[in-house]
Amino acid sequence: MELKNSKTFDHLARAFAGECMARTRYEFAEYGARKAGYDNIAAIIDEIAYQEFNHARMFYTALQSASDGPLPNIDICAGYPFSQRWDLTENLSASAEDEKAEGSEIYPEYARVAEEEGFKDIAGLFRNVAAVELRHERIFRRLLGDLKSERLFEREEPVTWRCSACGYETESREAFEQCPLCQAKQGSIKLILDECPGNNA
Repeated sequence: MELKNSKTFDHLARAFAGECMARTRYEFAEYGARKAGYDNIAAIIDEIAYQEFNHARMFYTALQSASDGPLPNIDICAGYPFSQRWDLTENLSASAEDEKAEGSEIYPEYARVAEEEGFKDIAGLFRNVAAVELRHERIFRRLLGDLKSERLFEREEPVTWRCSACGYETESREAFEQCPLCQAKQGSIKLILDECPGNNA
């Protein structure tokens, strides 16, 4: 079966469009986090948005392999979420649900179809991206839970808290409210979360 005449081709197009929209929605969420004074959350969301960009790039590259020349326009009929508003907790909650759907339902089904149609590499791509989306879901849920419980800047055991603005570090169970070195607000503290990208930087 040729890729351009397959269900997998349609699934790649849908996945590409979905990842592009996710990236944009996450950039909106990042903007909202910064506006609310949470530069630290914004940095995490920004990294996830960049990962969504790369997922879109991989799906686009797979689409391009269907033809030696330019592809015609592709009509995509699918539902995409428009539930997010400018509220940070709503954004985190909706983002977690979107990532869960992609990671546990949509991409595994696309992988199954690709496998059946003989596109093993594309099936592997869908499976690998699904695993990343489930990690994104855990990150969004962790941030949401910590934000709602007001434990964003508290840990059970002492950890290193780093000011993203100047690099000042201290080890304790609670983060400083204002950096003692540069006076940056608590929203500039680098969050140390097990499930967050870039937490070792």
